[in-house]
Amino acid sequence: MTTHKERITACLNGETTDRTPIAFWRHFPEEDQNPETLAAATIKFQKTYDFDIVKVTPASSFSVKDWGAEDEWQNNPEGSRAYKKHVINAPQDWETLKPLDPSAPYLAAQIECLKNIRKGIGTETPMIQTVFNPISQAKHLAGNDLLMEHIKKHPAAVAKGLETIAKSTAKFIDALHDAGVDGIFYAIQHAQASMFELDEYKSIALPFDQQVLKSAEGFWCNLLHLHGQDIYFSLLRLMNFQIVNWHDRETYPTLGEAKSLFHGVTCGGIRQSTLYSGSPTQVREEAKDAIAQSKGRKFILGTGCVVYYQSAHENIMAAIESTR
Repeated sequence: MTTHKERITACLNGETTDRTPIAFWRHFPEEDQNPETLAAATIKFQKTYDFDIVKVTPASSFSVKDWGAEDEWQNNPEGSRAYKKHVINAPQDWETLKPLDPSAPYLAAQIECLKNIRKGIGTETPMIQTVFNPISQAKHLAGNDLLMEHIKKHPAAVAKGLETIAKSTAKFIDALHDAGVDGIFYAIQHAQASMFELDEYKSIALPFDQQVLKSAEGFWCNLLHLHGQDIYFSLLRLMNFQIVNWHDRETYPTLGEAKSLFHGVTCGGIRQSTLYSGSPTQVREEAKDAIAQSKGRKFILGTGCVVYYQSAHENIMAAIESTR
């Protein structure tokens, strides 16, 4: 196999690959405020480590800034930014939210960023764009506490807001087809027991997920990220993804258990904390165990979420060497 695309394609097909595929991604908490600098930082990261998938990681606010949300860098070790201005303050604000077009300034800037990255990495490395699901974007617009309060007290108003967000997100994904991407990294943050009962998630959030994901059906390398603890892994049966990623070292299911629950490709195996503050030996041990759990098929070595932006170069190299 001479290209990353060939390796990932073989992995998705359940074929034997020349080595275990690997993909890490991280935030760039200063560079992500500008499409040119984010593209340059992403290209540099890829040229340094030569991963099998480039997952583009803008600040989460890229999808809500055109509605007026604001964020700032507060030294979070994950590299994510904190919101300092929310757009939703009263229940009626959900109902007056206007749909966004991909030509809106911040969305358009992200599309240009993707085009620049594609030029920089060539056509033979799969590239996927981060897309936050509608209820995650709603959290960014309102703050999670207010969102959850409005869902309980004003469900119809929130549903109208989620419909607007879903329409805007679907349009953005439609525009990605001309930006050189091979799939989306679909981030779901509320499909966990601490947020909703499973039936509640299916009623409140899943219909909007399914609406949005129709626009991604033409891609061949879509990845679902289920964030958090006690996640509802069974939702995979209701959505069509080639790859799934979750905090497999910290919550059910393990990589081994997932093999009987999901017939696509699993991605994970290394704790964020191990890559950040562990030793190269610990990284290699987790990588070896993950590859063994997956039996060397339909598996991409990664972390349960983003790589902490100050993770040691030696640890990343240890993970890469483990796949060879």
